[in-house]
Parts: sequence; C-alpha cells; structure tokens
Amino acid sequence: MILKCDLCDKTPQFGHNVSHSKRHTKRQWLPNIHPVTIVVDGKKKRLNLCTRCLRNQHKVAKIQASTSG
Repeated sequence: MILKCDLCDKTPQFGHNVSHSKRHTKRQWLPNIHPVTIVVDGKKKRLNLCTRCLRNQHKVAKIQASTSG
C-alpha cells in the first residue's frame, strides 16, 4: 500500500528514538492510511486517506446532510 494520503500528501516522518542514555537510533513514523471509496461528482473514486482527512470528510458530510434537510 502507498504510504501517502491522496488529499493532504501526508507521508512518513523520520527521526530518532532517544533512550535514557541519550543514544539516538533512527526510526520512522508512518501515517495511518486507509483505502476508501468516496463519491466525487457522482462517480465512485478510490482514495488512500489518512484518518484525519477521513474524519474531516465525515464531518463535512454530516454538516451537508443537516443543512440540506
């Protein structure tokens, strides 16, 4: 699976683990990516979204549903 969000372009972050003795070892933080099918302009589209973008999509859908009816 591609480790990149299709909406916000979030990708893996790199850094160091730092132990109590101050040794630095390389590590990687991975984004929480989920494959999702979303309707865009009346067509189904398959996207890889991070959980933050997925949550925001749900919020937008809730707001649109509450204001439309």
